[in-house]
Amino acid sequence: MAAITISREQARQLDRRAVEDYGMMSVMLMENAGRGVADQLCKLRIVGPVVICCGSGNNGGDGLVIARHLDLRNYFVRVLFFSDPAELRGDAALNLRVLRRSDVPVRRADPADLEQELAGCSWVVDALLGTGARGEPRPPLDEVIDRINGQSVPVLSVDLPSGLDCDTGKAARHTIRAAHTCTFVAHKPGFLLSGVEEYTGAIHVIDIGAPRKLVDEILRTGASQQSSSE
Repeated sequence: MAAITISREQARQLDRRAVEDYGMMSVMLMENAGRGVADQLCKLRIVGPVVICCGSGNNGGDGLVIARHLDLRNYFVRVLFFSDPAELRGDAALNLRVLRRSDVPVRRADPADLEQELAGCSWVVDALLGTGARGEPRPPLDEVIDRINGQSVPVLSVDLPSGLDCDTGKAARHTIRAAHTCTFVAHKPGFLLSGVEEYTGAIHVIDIGAPRKLVDEILRTGASQQSSSE
């Protein structure tokens, strides 16, 4: 029996329909996603500071939620951006405002300083690129990814390792090599590719609070489409 997966397009449909058909707020989905990752990270054991590397999209917004929940549990956490955080929009921008009011350290960083930034930390959270990303990561994220991979600190990726195509499993030249990946709703099709565990590490499925009826419908549709194409 083929594994149940959720593709890039299905994930978009799930988010859209949760808001339009079920009346949920998109920020609720981001909140549930980030809190779920924070829960899993705590289970994996945190013994020192956590550095969360964020991109400018919703994956970065998830990272901001993770930071808030780790701070709430009295872990030392700081957030690094490699572009201007002022570029954030929507739910990610909202979570940035909340985090700054919470006095959690958030700042723009230079990739060249990553070795110093990561010294002594127990985890790096990769919240750079989400399922919508395709192809080679653009500067400066390509350098950020390589520098993170060059450190001995374990990495937890949010939804998928940055640089990995969620549908095809193809890894860009610059792709995070994670020890753990917290993916949302279901495995991504690309995770079924042989050898992809080199990038994902152990995979943990996190729910985002979308109604079970909707999730089942989206996943069944994907499974039937996959069967008909085989």
